[in-house]
Amino acid sequence: MSRPDFDVSVVARYLPEQSAPEQQTYAFAYSVTITNRGDVAAQLIGRQWHIEDANGLVQLVRGLGVVGHQPLLQPGEQFEYQSWARIATPRGTMRGSYFCMTSEAEAFEAPIAAFSLSMAQALH
Repeated sequence: MSRPDFDVSVVARYLPEQSAPEQQTYAFAYSVTITNRGDVAAQLIGRQWHIEDANGLVQLVRGLGVVGHQPLLQPGEQFEYQSWARIATPRGTMRGSYFCMTSEAEAFEAPIAAFSLSMAQALH
């Protein structure tokens, strides 16, 4: 039996040039790497993000594909993309999932573990 498995890793960074702290706008870029660690080809169909700022304000973002793509990944292949988000506080978190479909029409979700959005590059 085939086993679908997308591994997702994310690195986020603060974007001072796109932020306006005096207007409570903090922008963050994030780079995502999706690796097909399963033994069957699978396609990313849609995404869901849960973005939360330090005040508990939540933005839910759902849509088809990622940055205009619905990548089909063979076993061992990777897809990388960059995107960004804005929140009203200098710190927050993001987490989510991708809705995927194997080449054998088996649906599965690939979880995206929570990661920090933080203005501070290093916490002391």
